[in-house]
Amino acid sequence: MRWNLRLKAAERGIWKSTEMRRLLAEHGLEISAGKMSALWTTTPTSIRLDDLDVFCAVLDCTPAELLLHDPVQVKARRDKLKRAASADVAPTASPVVPRLGRNRSLPPA
Repeated sequence: MRWNLRLKAAERGIWKSTEMRRLLAEHGLEISAGKMSALWTTTPTSIRLDDLDVFCAVLDCTPAELLLHDPVQVKARRDKLKRAASADVAPTASPVVPRLGRNRSLPPA
């Protein structure tokens, strides 16, 4: 997922995180300056649905316009997991054949 906050904010004429923070507060969402800075500059690993709803109200957009699907990221993650899995696979060992002592036989199957 890509976080599209800055582009959606710019489309609404919001150019600074402090301005966005003020508008969010006017809609009932108080965010610290540090958290707002992180939301403004990076993609969050999680966001509360209630908070996302306020962002959408302020920006007059839908969640799909803020959270963009990134198939390239998904493919890279899948490829990384495949590489890690194949690196962890031990070479196939030959089967162990039981040794029989004198006058001994295998138990019936």
